[in-house]
Amino acid sequence: MLAAADIRGGIKTALDQYKLDNGSFPKSFNDLIQRTDEAKSWHGPYLDQLPSDPWGNKYVYELPGKHNPNSYDLISPGPDGKKGTEDDIGNW
Repeated sequence: MLAAADIRGGIKTALDQYKLDNGSFPKSFNDLIQRTDEAKSWHGPYLDQLPSDPWGNKYVYELPGKHNPNSYDLISPGPDGKKGTEDDIGNW
C-alpha cells in the first residue's frame, strides 16, 4: 500500500535525517521544508513539498505521538479522509 510505504519510507527517512542533523524530531512538517531558528544544524530541505496520501489527504504528524509517546505518530486518514477511523494507516 502506498500510504504505508510513504509512512515507513520517504517521510520516515526525512524525519530521521532531520533528527540526526538537529538532535530532535521537527515540531511540524513545515520544519522539513523551511529552516526554523530551532534547527541549529539544518541541512534541508528534507522534503520538496508537504506530502499527501494516495487519496489526496494530508498526512498527520503528531509530536509527541499518542501511539509513540517517545517519538511521533504519522498517520494517513485513509480513504474516508477522517483521522481516528478504522481505515487510518499509521506508524504503529
